[in-house]
Amino acid sequence: MNDKDGKVDTDGKDEKDKDKDSKDQPLRVGVAVRKRRRALQLTLAAVSARSGLSVPFLSQIENERARPSMRSLERVADALETTAVELLAASDTARTVDLVRAGDDSGLTPIPGVRPLVRGHHQLHALEFTGDQDAGREYQHRNDELMYVVAGACQVEAEGRAYRLESGDALYLSGGVRHRWRAVTEDTRILVVAVGEHIHATSEPPSPGH
Repeated sequence: MNDKDGKVDTDGKDEKDKDKDSKDQPLRVGVAVRKRRRALQLTLAAVSARSGLSVPFLSQIENERARPSMRSLERVADALETTAVELLAASDTARTVDLVRAGDDSGLTPIPGVRPLVRGHHQLHALEFTGDQDAGREYQHRNDELMYVVAGACQVEAEGRAYRLESGDALYLSGGVRHRWRAVTEDTRILVVAVGEHIHATSEPPSPGH
């Protein structure tokens, strides 16, 4: 992986150059993985046993010499008792306004049909799924999530009920709802937006006068 993160004074650059810098800057997920592992007082061998990934590969991830696929990152996240989304969020805390172009690199080994739309540590995350996707697992997130079908159709199972979503349909899932989903047509395109796992959403009664 080429290092394009050299410290360069951007004064005098036009907007096109600045946009290119943002596009070329990779997410340093290895730092987040190492920090989380140390917080849990786990060795690389322990994470390897939990995730099924080799110690050398995990070491390369932590030292930014290997870029894991989203599936591998999910296995690492499970071993570290967190989520891939949280590791991605913790990998970059600098961005506050970030334009993601259609062809931008997410910082991970590309997974066909999966594209992060939000980079950095923010209160929400968003992923775009295209094609014949099948997550193959059940999810349960701390906070709320919204699925919007841009094109095609998908099948969702949530709390024992089945839903078929087609183009233009949206499904809201509150925090804690167990769910799984899969695309049912090859032209399916789905946008998933959720509140970050690090956000502790609480329900408070309205204050007087509101």
